[in-house]
Amino acid sequence: MSRSQLYEMTRSLIAHGKAKTMELADRVVSIPASAYTDPEQFEIEKAKIFKRMPLMLAPSCELSKPGDFKAMTVVGVPVLLTRQKDGSVAAFLNMCTHRGNPVAQGSGNASRFVCGYHGWMFKNDGDLLGVASPGDFGAINKAEHCLTKFPVLERAGLIWVILDPHSTLDIKDFLCGYDDLLEHFGFANWTLFDSRQLEGPNWKTAYDGYLDFYHLPVLHANTFGSDFFNRANYFAWGPHQRLSSPSVNAQKTGSTETVDLSKMREEDWPIDALLQGVWTIFPHISIASFYGGGGRGAMISQLFPGNTVGESVTTQFYVMEHAPDTDAVRQGARDQFDFLKIVVRDEDYTTGKRQHEALQSGLMDHVLFGRNEGGGQVFHQWVDRLTQASDDDLPLIFAKQKIAEAAE
Repeated sequence: MSRSQLYEMTRSLIAHGKAKTMELADRVVSIPASAYTDPEQFEIEKAKIFKRMPLMLAPSCELSKPGDFKAMTVVGVPVLLTRQKDGSVAAFLNMCTHRGNPVAQGSGNASRFVCGYHGWMFKNDGDLLGVASPGDFGAINKAEHCLTKFPVLERAGLIWVILDPHSTLDIKDFLCGYDDLLEHFGFANWTLFDSRQLEGPNWKTAYDGYLDFYHLPVLHANTFGSDFFNRANYFAWGPHQRLSSPSVNAQKTGSTETVDLSKMREEDWPIDALLQGVWTIFPHISIASFYGGGGRGAMISQLFPGNTVGESVTTQFYVMEHAPDTDAVRQGARDQFDFLKIVVRDEDYTTGKRQHEALQSGLMDHVLFGRNEGGGQVFHQWVDRLTQASDDDLPLIFAKQKIAEAAE
């Protein structure tokens, strides 16, 4: 079913490419400028979206072996991800159940975590293994003092976590079948080449850019070129979206060469043709494919709100289908990853910061999303819908969405 969807989307892109057209939203939409600058709204978004929605916290290849772990802080919540002996992934609140001190820092491989404050010890699966000086401390039921577990799901080579241990939202429902399409990348068997963090503007300002091809030949004229395409068709699965340029051409697997899909049999279309464009996972992930030195790779951008309304932090993961095995491929991948840093940091995010500073003047009532910017329209609609939804509403919203997607 998911592969047939890829073929259907590709046929649509080819048809629009031949006709030199694109799918357009029904109307131009305005968004209050305060949606980007209001500190109270910003706090609501962190609480109602980032602390309630499933978040993609790591590609699977970042935790490739049993015992691998990663500690991170997400919108103020300390999180610990661990790869279990059976290969599954667990997610915990990274706080010792004695006094709340984090039990792990950074990343690595470990079967035990010892709190650096009083020495309580926890197993990789979160169980409390030992209390320091138990005779002095007093009797407790260790089974009642394990690390707090978060809901977690690993699918399509990506790891989702909900930062609410009591959430009743089904992560599979939330993904609306989108994970079945992402499976075709094959990320579960890819390798992590490198990662880094970039500071950005307001999280929605930053995310708008990932849902927008309109700006490419203007903002990126010195990097991608002024003749670069600026049109995109949008495909949605609930709040998750793919955007891809209408065209008969696509990249040939394993090289920078392009092929004319309209002159090929569908069964001969390369996988890259079926997956081209940008794949976004609400509320904070963007996936785009690239080549570095002939090696097939993808940049997974993981965006989180920062400490204030005008700040965000993005982790860029560069993953590759095969681990580079020659100096030439390694250097090619390095050059590609460094190029993308310049594009995002020096062009996208620098512009976003200037935009945010201007909006903070309060002299502009609203911003516009044109009929050719349907992705941004859908994104802001979902932000509004989910910030207004109660905890009890969430499972029903996505259960209904899953049913609607299955019926189409």
